[in-house]
Amino acid sequence: MIHTAQGKLEVICGSMFSGKSEELIRRMRRAEFAQQSLQVFKHNLDNRATTDHVHAHSKDKFPAIPADQAEQIKALTLPTTQIIGIDEVQFFSHDIIAIINDFVAEGKRVIVAGLDLDFKASPFGCMPALLALADEVTKLKAVCMCCGHDAQFTQRLVDGQPARYNDPLILIGAQECYQARCRSCYQLQQ
Repeated sequence: MIHTAQGKLEVICGSMFSGKSEELIRRMRRAEFAQQSLQVFKHNLDNRATTDHVHAHSKDKFPAIPADQAEQIKALTLPTTQIIGIDEVQFFSHDIIAIINDFVAEGKRVIVAGLDLDFKASPFGCMPALLALADEVTKLKAVCMCCGHDAQFTQRLVDGQPARYNDPLILIGAQECYQARCRSCYQLQQ
């Protein structure tokens, strides 16, 4: 019996400030050390620092190719690439799911990182499907910026107050407009 390389989908999820990008970078550095061919992509909405790197809040960074559509990732992935990393995957349309499934079927290891919940504490974009399809899930928690307990929610703040439910879903930012919160400290204005 001939065995072919088996693909794999790894999902790294959690709230903002939980270390998702840092974990993606760590896995990519390990693959680089192992001399595996890899490519890293990020959604170009994430322009907080630069568009050509994945940036962690720890100030660590890793070169990345910006994209705004899933098809761009497919078109830019080299046939020799063994490992594909995608940061901020929640910003991509649901088209990303089929493309990731194709990569896995081709024997590639795909590692994605993204918010599992939006600021409304609702499942975010394509993440529920990716979590269901994943071979491995790493759910990270941050530290609640109010009480210090484990935090699994992303609190959006507007002028220092919790955001309203009807506020726009996507607002790119960091500490200036988001906090990690535990279930007890998380709030949403109606």
